[in-house]
Amino acid sequence: MKLFFLLIPILYLAGNGYVYARALQSMHFLPLWGKVAMSVVYWVVVFSLIVALFGREMLPSWLLRIMYVAGSVWLVFTLYMVMSLLVVDAVKLFLPAFQYGFWCALGFTVCVLGYGYYNYRNPVVNEMMLSMDKPLDASVRVVAVSDVHLGFATGKKQLQKYVELINSQKPDVILIAGDLIDNSVAPLREERMNEELSKLKAPMGVYMVPGNHEYISGIDEVEDFLRNTPIVLLRDSVVTLPCGVQIVGRDDRHNRRRMPLNDIMRKTDGSKPIVMLDHQPYQVAKKDSAGVDVQISGHTHRGQVFPMNLLVDAMYEQSWGYRKWSHSHVYVSSGLSLWGPPFRIGTDSDVAVITLK
Repeated sequence: MKLFFLLIPILYLAGNGYVYARALQSMHFLPLWGKVAMSVVYWVVVFSLIVALFGREMLPSWLLRIMYVAGSVWLVFTLYMVMSLLVVDAVKLFLPAFQYGFWCALGFTVCVLGYGYYNYRNPVVNEMMLSMDKPLDASVRVVAVSDVHLGFATGKKQLQKYVELINSQKPDVILIAGDLIDNSVAPLREERMNEELSKLKAPMGVYMVPGNHEYISGIDEVEDFLRNTPIVLLRDSVVTLPCGVQIVGRDDRHNRRRMPLNDIMRKTDGSKPIVMLDHQPYQVAKKDSAGVDVQISGHTHRGQVFPMNLLVDAMYEQSWGYRKWSHSHVYVSSGLSLWGPPFRIGTDSDVAVITLK
């Protein structure tokens, strides 16, 4: 895994070197000062995401926001430009007279990113009805979301639309499976996003577990921020709803000292339905055998864009969507919003509406 994360920046820089060389080659008509200006802008954008992620204590928030958005967009732009250029360069080997390959690749990439942005901004509502083997006083309508990543990229205006979408489903209870916050609580405080989060409406409550990004943001600051919202943060704790459903909230595996699964299950009543929130969908089969009736997770984003979704599908027992295991009903959200690049290509943003019977 460490090798994988080491390879990402190496491939990113190599890909940008390739795109830069082809851009210079195709812009031979520019005067020297034009090529210098293009080069400076190009490499500033290349490194802007890295600066935004690691320089948040040193730069003003308005500049961090610009660099974060520009850098994250460039991440996917680079991926699709490299893939497109490899194709057009391969074509040129067989058709030497083929011209304008760079511009064809650029046009295709821009079109794909336009589609990806539209797809990201229009979440899919996945409705399902799950029959419990245990008695319920009445049917319960659960709205579950994950990976909202509030911060520089997902701001208050977008959050307002998400809150309206969630409330329009008329939930009895709202469950948030981690990564509500992106990399810092600071932009949420600046935009007073607690005002929008306070508009979430569910008669049985709003419950959330931490994700790895709550730890990246500072778990103590996250807890302090959430006190000004109706959201109840569950960290290795259990809440029983009036209808008898037990909500088990596991702390994120980012916390090495989180409670073992068997210990937290001892807090539950096995005769009543158990719904577990666990941000990262690891050891799904183990939770299935432990007696969890419904598990809701997120984290994977299903890779966000092709071909990363193929890699993520191979990494997890269940990388997205619904699956019935031997006992458990498991739903892994692809995320309501995103980390970084605002594109969904080959994946969907989603909200789950789960009726427990």
